[in-house]
Amino acid sequence: MRILCVCLGNICRSPMAEGAVRRAMEAAGLAADVDSAGTGAWHAGNPPDARGLAAAAGRGYDNAGQRARQVTAADFNAFDLILAMDRGNYSDLQRLKPTNGRARIEMLDPARDIPDPYYGGEDGFDPVLDQIEAAAKALAARIGGAA
Repeated sequence: MRILCVCLGNICRSPMAEGAVRRAMEAAGLAADVDSAGTGAWHAGNPPDARGLAAAAGRGYDNAGQRARQVTAADFNAFDLILAMDRGNYSDLQRLKPTNGRARIEMLDPARDIPDPYYGGEDGFDPVLDQIEAAAKALAARIGGAA
């Protein structure tokens, strides 16, 4: 299974989600190739936000090698599942999806948006990562139960 985690700029939520989804899938014994991207290109080529890197590193994720990129039309056929971090990203992905795109688009956390911690200061990343990790574990359990 190939999974793409998507937020707005691919420097905060989706890089953290990439690591959390990868770990959750591995812990559930599920094979998955996990990547991340953003709906916008403002940060293309840049590493994840330093605050997000610190929060992720504190939980054992190594996101330092990631570089932001924008979602492409090819992603809708290269991935099986595309996970949006919030309703805005979800709507953008629905609009960007080519008519022949095969990927399913879902919310990572179907119950609520994952808030963007970019403007929230240092303390905003850990609660967001808590929500991402819980949603990633629920996703892996759901996928594992469907296998």
